[in-house]
Amino acid sequence: MTIIVFGNSTSPYTRIVYYVLKELGLSYEMIQPSSYEEIKTPEYLATKHPFGRLPYLDDDGFHIYESRAIARYLINKYQGTKTSTVLIPSDVQKAALIEQFISIETSYYNQPLSKLITQLISMKRQGKEPDLKIVDEAREELDKVLDVYEKLLEGKDYLAGEFSLADILHIPLTFYAFRAGEGDLWNKRPNVSRWWKNITERESWKDIVTKK
Repeated sequence: MTIIVFGNSTSPYTRIVYYVLKELGLSYEMIQPSSYEEIKTPEYLATKHPFGRLPYLDDDGFHIYESRAIARYLINKYQGTKTSTVLIPSDVQKAALIEQFISIETSYYNQPLSKLITQLISMKRQGKEPDLKIVDEAREELDKVLDVYEKLLEGKDYLAGEFSLADILHIPLTFYAFRAGEGDLWNKRPNVSRWWKNITERESWKDIVTKK
């Protein structure tokens, strides 16, 4: 059995898949595209990802794309087979709470954060100046979202009480926000800061960052 991840090692969405694989104790092969154009070819669109994105996973002939779907698939199939880490518990109510926090991340956290990263990192990589109006708007939105997170994390080390997929999904994009000098948005809130420290000091994440 060979698990193949076709992705970019610095892509936040590919890193979600890497993190899940490492937490589950699974070995895998990494394949990176030789160029941006490669993921837009008719062959790639037809056999890997119809929207020309990363990552894409091949698990012994089973093909799946989209990082959240890949993560859930790996957890459903392999959780408990190699390590004791539980990313989605079998208890229906506990699992529902994790899905709740995943929905919060998708609907409220990811959107302003993506806008911020696009302006502060992606635009600069393209040799363009960031739109400061969009940057300020994204910061303002994130401030409001993180105020809610500060309350949600009261008395807890992790969003759902214990480390889970919900926490993992927050990490890669937030990591780049820190890289862009925006870490104070998280650090100035004690509960959020504690949570961030907990989820980024796991060996799986440190291994991903050092092997970038």
